[in-house]
Amino acid sequence: MNNNNNIIIFDTTLRDGEQSPGASMNTGEKIQIALQLEKLGVDVIEAGFAAASPGDADAISKISDAVRNSTICSLSRALDGDIKAAGNAIAKANKRRIHTFIATSPIHMEYKLKMTPQQVIKKAVDAVTYAKTFCDDVEFSCEDAGRSDVGFLKEILDAVINAGASTLNIPDTVGYRMPSEMGAIIKTLHESVGERAILSVHCHNDLGLATASSIACIQNGARQIECTINGLGERAGNAALEEIAMILRTRKDIFKDYNTNINIKEIYASSRLVSTITGIEPQPNKAIVGKNAFAHESGIHQDGILKNAQTYEIMSAKDIGLDKNSLVMGKHSGKHAFSEKLKNLGFSIGDDELKTIFARFKILADAKKEIFDDDIRALVSAQITKVKEVYKLVTLQLSDCNPGGVPSAAVTIDVEGKTITDAAIGNGTMDAIFKVIDRVCGESGKLKEYKVDSVTQGKDALARVVVKVVFDESKPAIMGHGLSVDTMLATAKAYIGALNSYISMKEGLRDINKKLI
Repeated sequence: MNNNNNIIIFDTTLRDGEQSPGASMNTGEKIQIALQLEKLGVDVIEAGFAAASPGDADAISKISDAVRNSTICSLSRALDGDIKAAGNAIAKANKRRIHTFIATSPIHMEYKLKMTPQQVIKKAVDAVTYAKTFCDDVEFSCEDAGRSDVGFLKEILDAVINAGASTLNIPDTVGYRMPSEMGAIIKTLHESVGERAILSVHCHNDLGLATASSIACIQNGARQIECTINGLGERAGNAALEEIAMILRTRKDIFKDYNTNINIKEIYASSRLVSTITGIEPQPNKAIVGKNAFAHESGIHQDGILKNAQTYEIMSAKDIGLDKNSLVMGKHSGKHAFSEKLKNLGFSIGDDELKTIFARFKILADAKKEIFDDDIRALVSAQITKVKEVYKLVTLQLSDCNPGGVPSAAVTIDVEGKTITDAAIGNGTMDAIFKVIDRVCGESGKLKEYKVDSVTQGKDALARVVVKVVFDESKPAIMGHGLSVDTMLATAKAYIGALNSYISMKEGLRDINKKLI
């Protein structure tokens, strides 16, 4: 048991975070996030919900094979089929856990489960017992514990401990409880459970209280916190990992005996990777990782910062791996210097990927006067999250959009070694781009969402475009990313990226189905 003051960080970005609307990721992207979470020092990575789909199970299996230091966990309902799927998905993991759950609140038991409290206890015990046949580390979760009777929670937790559960999760599933209420619940349960198991909490942010509630629970006996990068998650999200880690570090006057295994220097890199992949940027004033988190506009604040940073900053941007944007790289920089820069930014890149990224860096350096750290981060993120490129954009040519003119786009696309050139007109420049790509590639996509932002400042800033496209109405929207100093070129790259992800997903599911047959 974890009978000291080490706080276990359980990250569920790849499971609960992915349930955030529009945050779906492909397998390659999930693996990259998992590897970054391992570098961040996350203790437990909830890699997904294996029974949700063959694709989810495949992603968990591949993450289990790639990650060595963190425990890999799969969620499962208290059903034999779910538990078996979870056990099979994590089989390759060096350290593995099954996280099984069932609802315990009166409203859930009566209306959703249609089960009596005693039937729920039996179901929970059976689930934990079966999960133990796949791995020793089993976590049991009381869904909607925040609205459950504390007396019943004691009873069901006692039963699952006896069945072999070593971690007990008490989620505020709908983000209803005040921090003081969650703290009181954990204190009562800690007195009952003692050191027989680790108490965990999973707080949602519906009332903006997820982080505060998690901290209150730590102060009352919880020793595992379930959280996500950037607070990503269903509805209003979850407790933010970066906030939990930095509160425990910054307020050592209160938490002097509490520690985590989080390498805080990797917080910013983790935040940027997740936001780049999901297309969901943290709000500018988001604590720790928002664009304005270390910005000072007020003259009084600026004056104080210049005299002594601690006048208005309780932590340093460098603590989380965010250095001031410095112009240390340019078109005359060599490959060795570029490689060292990547290492300083926290990236570990293989030789083949380094060659590709360096070539793109050189192209960017010719197009941009100033190269910032975030430009380099964007280049690396774009490379490591790539799927197999069935379609590659070779050239893009656009007509001038004069008043009364007809917007047109001409493209040359490499289709597995064969180049195809075509042109199309559209209602606008973007419409023309999408139409000609559809025609060349033989697919028809519907644009559901389009977003563009600048990676850094300046007139020649690198544009990052994120699109969400539906190619099959029976499937969720596919995300694509594009980078360029030219917004329309970035748009074309993003659309082709979404198309390649769709093709990769179809091929992946075909391979999985063959295995199942």
